Amino acid sequence: MNKKTIGTLQMIAAMLISGTIGWFVVYSGQPITELLFWRCVFGAAALLIVCWLTGSLKGGALTWSQLGWAVLGGTAIVLNWLLIFESFSRASISVAIAVYNTQPFILVALGAIFFSERITATMVGWLGIAFAGVLLIVYARPSAAAYAGPSSEYVAGVLMALGAAFLYAIAAIVTKKLGDKPPHLIALIHVCVGTVMIAPFANLTHLPTETRAWVDFVVMGAVYTGLVFALLYGAIQKLPTHSIGALSFLYPIFAMVVDFVAFDHRLKPLQLVGSAAILIAAAGMNLGWRLTRSSAPVTD
Repeated sequence: MNKKTIGTLQMIAAMLISGTIGWFVVYSGQPITELLFWRCVFGAAALLIVCWLTGSLKGGALTWSQLGWAVLGGTAIVLNWLLIFESFSRASISVAIAVYNTQPFILVALGAIFFSERITATMVGWLGIAFAGVLLIVYARPSAAAYAGPSSEYVAGVLMALGAAFLYAIAAIVTKKLGDKPPHLIALIHVCVGTVMIAPFANLTHLPTETRAWVDFVVMGAVYTGLVFALLYGAIQKLPTHSIGALSFLYPIFAMVVDFVAFDHRLKPLQLVGSAAILIAAAGMNLGWRLTRSSAPVTD
């Protein structure tokens, strides 16, 4: 298989596994800070083994400048986790993930800034449709009893998902700047950064005594972090920005299916229309669908 095919398969696998993470976070019932801390700890352990087996720990693998970029990416990805996990309990998994899928637009905008990739009028049109979808979702209210709290909490959940999308795009751009450096090593640096960032907020004086809690932590670290990071970062380094964005919308679609099957969360009409607008806009932009007969670059 060629480089692009391998990257595509890696990205699809990463998106399908990631689509169940909302269910896992809610099902585990663990405090977010504890879940994130142990995710980083066990993720670091898994990735350390992978890096050792693949020879990625050899001296000189990264320059000091590249290490700095990797730390910046790790900071962005950990804050991304915090915001998206917190948004699940405020706006529902389906709504949060739909809004989170605006990240391809942010990714394309950053790609234009850092890699001089062209932005067309058609892209701007798709962005407008996606933005309208976000407004519809914000205007709507959750239908499930579990999300029937104050409307301010619902809006906060939507805004958290938007913030998480921006941070994900930042992390993706930083990863591309690292070129062909070992993705397992980059992921290892990210979770090490996360361990340091979250440790002051984790309750380490009273560790869980239940076996299930530790199983949750290990699964979150080894599967949702170690495995997904290796797949995702490997794909990011092999694929162009537009392909990353196109394949990324598999994540919200699968997450919505999981949310419906596991929790019977049904989107209200406005939420459904808004979510569909975001997904269609993301697909249209990244797959090259045209809104008009011709498309010209945006100029000042």
